[in-house]
Amino acid sequence: MAVSGTYPGAYGSQFSIRRRSHEVPKSRLEDVAKLAGVSTATVSRALTSPSLVREDTLARVRDAIDALGYVPDASARTLASGRSHTIAAVVPTLDNAIFSHAIQGMQEVLAAAGYQLLLGSHNYDSNTETDVVRALSERAVDAMVLVGADHAPETLSILKQSQTRTIVTWALSNALPCIGFDNFEIGALAARYLFDLGHRHFGMISGIARHNDRARLRTEGFVTALRALRAELPPQAACEQPYSFAGGRAGLQDILRNSPTRPTAVFCGNDVLALGCLFEATALGISVPSQLSIVGCDDLPISAEIAPGLTTVGLQSSLLGKKTAIALLRWLQDGVEPGRTEMPISLIERGTTAPPR
Repeated sequence: MAVSGTYPGAYGSQFSIRRRSHEVPKSRLEDVAKLAGVSTATVSRALTSPSLVREDTLARVRDAIDALGYVPDASARTLASGRSHTIAAVVPTLDNAIFSHAIQGMQEVLAAAGYQLLLGSHNYDSNTETDVVRALSERAVDAMVLVGADHAPETLSILKQSQTRTIVTWALSNALPCIGFDNFEIGALAARYLFDLGHRHFGMISGIARHNDRARLRTEGFVTALRALRAELPPQAACEQPYSFAGGRAGLQDILRNSPTRPTAVFCGNDVLALGCLFEATALGISVPSQLSIVGCDDLPISAEIAPGLTTVGLQSSLLGKKTAIALLRWLQDGVEPGRTEMPISLIERGTTAPPR
């Protein structure tokens, strides 16, 4: 086959090239069926619903596909089945390891069922999330996974108009199916734990609460639980910081500079902020936990390895991803709409907390 084209050269000049190549005929569904000794309907079923095909037949079809280098036409499969076998997940950021763990768990389950996972991120910007959701909806995805319960009306309108099955994760929702954590209780659990240790002077470093209902609810839970215990979190002893070690460092500096009473315990909205707080305390010569107790939230792998180990509220992020994928597959394949699933949380006590001296 002759191929010609015009390509830009140096300093904007152009030159034409002409090359000849041998085109390999594209394998067809019929070729796979013939080699495997089955009907084209069986091959199609093996591609779209492998669980409905006998194992020995499925093995022959897959061997034929490998031998021929057959690549299914995604658009044809979508037209034939009414399904794209694609799930979209929109997350605030991939910089946060906790989201990456959930995505990995989701991917493992979906891939095993023959589904692809498309990712989008919005960096905690609601307008960007709307644009991402619109773009993914236009790809006719079978379902959409969102993080958090708070979303712009435009985003929800797009999902409703496109009739895209949607599930909320990381938070609990009264409007949509959800698999998430009680973020209010996360903050309350940390407050009760520190109070029971004997602490009465508190600080808090939260993630940025704008467009982040998880951060907002954790703060509300911490403050509300302290009030119920007749303790207080002074406004000057609380701050919001971006998700980074530097944010945790800056947060502790802010609290020490502005708090009317030096806190003996600090709750951080996530482990990264808590670790930054720990690093800054060490740099300032503040002994942890004898002079300052620190509690995080997530239970990242590093939290158990660092010395002292970080006390934290554990969230099973990988399990959340797997449960989300399983729920979506049941919805798509069996018509069972997910309800409201609350994931467990637990206080993991390590070396950054102790009674105050």
